[in-house]
Amino acid sequence: AQKRVIKEIRADVGSGKHMNRLLQGDVGSGKTVVALLTMLFAIDNGFQACMMAPTEILATQHYEGLKELLKDLNVTIELLTGSTKAAQRREIHESLENGTLNIIVGTHALIEDKVQFKKLGYVVVDEQHRFGVAQRSKLWQKGNEGIPHVLVMTATPIPRTLAMTLYGDLDISVIDELPPGRKPITTSHRFDSSRLRVFGFIEKEIAKGRQVYVVYPLIKESEKMDYKDLMDGFDSIERRFPKPQYQISMVHGQMKAADKEFEMQRFVKGETQIMVATTVIEVGVNVPNASVMVIESAERFGLSQLHQLRGRVGRGAEQSYCILMTGNKLSADGKLRMQTMV
Repeated sequence: AQKRVIKEIRADVGSGKHMNRLLQGDVGSGKTVVALLTMLFAIDNGFQACMMAPTEILATQHYEGLKELLKDLNVTIELLTGSTKAAQRREIHESLENGTLNIIVGTHALIEDKVQFKKLGYVVVDEQHRFGVAQRSKLWQKGNEGIPHVLVMTATPIPRTLAMTLYGDLDISVIDELPPGRKPITTSHRFDSSRLRVFGFIEKEIAKGRQVYVVYPLIKESEKMDYKDLMDGFDSIERRFPKPQYQISMVHGQMKAADKEFEMQRFVKGETQIMVATTVIEVGVNVPNASVMVIESAERFGLSQLHQLRGRVGRGAEQSYCILMTGNKLSADGKLRMQTMV
């Protein structure tokens, strides 16, 4: 499926027409590799490429992933986000303008007027539903030798008919296969009243040597309440899974980046069995050994978010599970969303 998509893109960019393509593929189907290989077409033809992601965590993850894939190639890549230091920013601006920088990965920071390219030929936009058309077009205008080719990527499955109305201007490519050995994720919906059974299930999975995510919603308006939810949840998990037998990581938006990274790394290395987090986890951590994703107050998430979160498990060969926990009182809309996910 990846090869087929790369061929479609290659035919497009070689046709002399402007490419506008939507690449849809489930979480973990290898969209990043397709993006990189097609960026290299641009670089081989003397152009620069850029990749824009909606959040710093996602941009950083793409940057780290691409840098690793490029380590033996003579291709330069940098990361530009809101937290890039001024001195480094100046260097990046300069190397983009004089053409020594081949690939820039970043957030909305790439749209700023200060960011100018010598010869931008290829733009990749990830999780497109979070960017408006105006934001995308600002990137296109940075192509001073004609409009750059555009590849828009999403992991949210969009029915073809809907895609035609949402993205009427885009051709659609789909990676409809997962890497060999992946098993479909078993998704179930449980009410708060069956929490003890869920904890029992988590215990069994940990006993098999697996790891678990427990995710809490975080909605800006009520950060205090959400923070309390997260802390209460953390406490009850700590009581049920006591040290030293169990180790628990916690990650949330109010932590310093270095602390977040430290906790994430402990989980990646398997030093902790449970990761309690807010949605900062939605994108980007790849832990093949994690087999359970428990989403608390799942009714407070939208479908595309639930889909992204679920994609954090099922990355190894083991059977994985996603458990949607909700309050006992659910609106009709909430019920429908849970059924859809299941």
